[in-house]
Amino acid sequence: MVEAKEITKKYGDTAVVDQVSVSIPKGKITSFIGPNGAGKSTLLSIVSRLISKDEGEVEIDGEEISTVKSNSLAKKVSILRQSNHLNVRLTVRELVGFGRFPYSQGRLTKEDEKFVQQAIEYMELTEMEDKFLDQLSGGQKQRAFIAMVIAQDTDYILLDEPLNNLDMKHAVQIMKVLHRLVRELGKTVVIVIHDVNFASVYSDYIVALKEGKIVHQGAKDDMISKEVLRDVYDMDINIHDIDQCKICLYFK
Repeated sequence: MVEAKEITKKYGDTAVVDQVSVSIPKGKITSFIGPNGAGKSTLLSIVSRLISKDEGEVEIDGEEISTVKSNSLAKKVSILRQSNHLNVRLTVRELVGFGRFPYSQGRLTKEDEKFVQQAIEYMELTEMEDKFLDQLSGGQKQRAFIAMVIAQDTDYILLDEPLNNLDMKHAVQIMKVLHRLVRELGKTVVIVIHDVNFASVYSDYIVALKEGKIVHQGAKDDMISKEVLRDVYDMDINIHDIDQCKICLYFK
């Protein structure tokens, strides 16, 4: 389990995360939702130790992350940020192989290659595994980076807006893969997501942030309600039950 306790992060005098406490259940998909500037990505980065917190504690499986060695943490927690820029020219397979660095330190074993191959197949990248990243579309690159995270084989997978640049087919594919990782392999997935319908259909637990604070959190069936979403987004959103899913209509 991930436990964040009284987390605060300030830039200047502005608290982008303000005294936030949240428990992220293990073996589930948890979605962070909320408007732009709510602090979702910052909180995710603090949980992964990508950025430092000013106050508070983050515990993963009972250990405060500041006390864990980087290589040990990288075997437990993987994260994909919104923007990923590389200064070297890599093939898809080489990029995915980077996910094994905490284990192999750059020298892939047969075991590492097995995880790389599985991740490539998971993301349906087999036909382009030998292509260079600069030959791919934005959506294909995104899938390759997600494959790298899958190859890392951590208990906790943190993804910051992973559906960016993806068409509908591949956005659904990503969410189905994450669902499989949770249901079949017992992974814990935390995702920052803007489309509330993807959160509704695929999440188990939802955390809603606004202006650096958590305004609501709970099981998805409790969170996808007109009252909760009005508090989060300052607009009325109609909700319809379609194929046993709660679908939000916010276009009118």
